[in-house]
Order: sequence, then structure tokens, then C-alpha cells
Amino acid sequence: MAKLHERKFISADPEKCVGCQICEYACSFGKERAFNPTKARIRVIRENQINNIAVTCRFCETPACVAACPRNALSQSVNGSIILEKENCSGCGWCISACDYGAMMLHPETKTVYSCDLCKFRADGPQCVKWCPEEALTVVTSDVLAQKARLSAIKKLFQTPGETRNQQPKETTE
Repeated sequence: MAKLHERKFISADPEKCVGCQICEYACSFGKERAFNPTKARIRVIRENQINNIAVTCRFCETPACVAACPRNALSQSVNGSIILEKENCSGCGWCISACDYGAMMLHPETKTVYSCDLCKFRADGPQCVKWCPEEALTVVTSDVLAQKARLSAIKKLFQTPGETRNQQPKETTE
């Protein structure tokens, strides 16, 4: 089993994500050969017209989705991805409710659950990352994500009052 700090997952940068959903289309086509966001293993969540974020499986150390499954249809691979035994899945949705990240989805046709596996059978890696036009998606470890959060916090410390995240500081003329 991969150690927690070695597990990779897809992270979205809310500063870059514009909510275009190309990640969903790329994922659904890569996995299902259909441009259908309801079949994607990644979801774009919109809080309003400005705040967008893409959500996918975080490969938890102790996944709540696996523990919640009453039919033992879910297990975890060595790299942390969730494995589904389709014949055991009844589509009850307990794993969907248990996931803290909203990363478990119910397939609209098969009525079984699925989640991101980082496109493990594709040599060119996760299609959502590859095709994101804003480069908002990256494959990271929890350590890399924590370092990004620390850097972001430091930048906020040195922001001047009234300055927003995408606004350049005003120059003064005297």
C-alpha cells in the first residue's frame, strides 16, 4: 500500500478554474468514448458564477466510501484508487453519501458507482489534466498541496489592503 504522502491525486486551483467543464468532457470521452459529463470521474462545482472548482477522488488513507458499502463492492488498490466489483454493487449510494469530497458517482446507465483512477491505463495520464485549457488541474501529493497552501498564505500576508487576488497594486504618482 502506498504511503499517504506518496499518494497522488488531482488537485484543482480555484484561482485558475473557469468552470468550462472541458475536464468533464475529456474524462468522459477517455473513459466512456462519449462526450457526456454525467459519465465523468471529475465534477465541476459552481458556487456562483465566479467560484468554480473541479472535484475528484482524493485517494484517502481510510476511505469512507469503502467502509460505507454494505455489499463489500468497494476496495482500495495499492496506489489508493477505489476498485469496484460491479457484480456486488447495488447502486444504493451509501458510498456516495459517505465520501467527504463528493467524488463517488453513480453511472447513469449501469447504475453502479465509479470514481477517478487517474486514468491508470493511459500512458499520457489523466485526460482532465491534459486537456484543461487554464492548466487549473495538476496531479499532486498531499505534501505538495500543503506547500501550495503555505505559499498562498504567505502571499496573502503581503497583500496590501483593498488589493484583490487578480488585481495589480496601484502605482502612485507624485
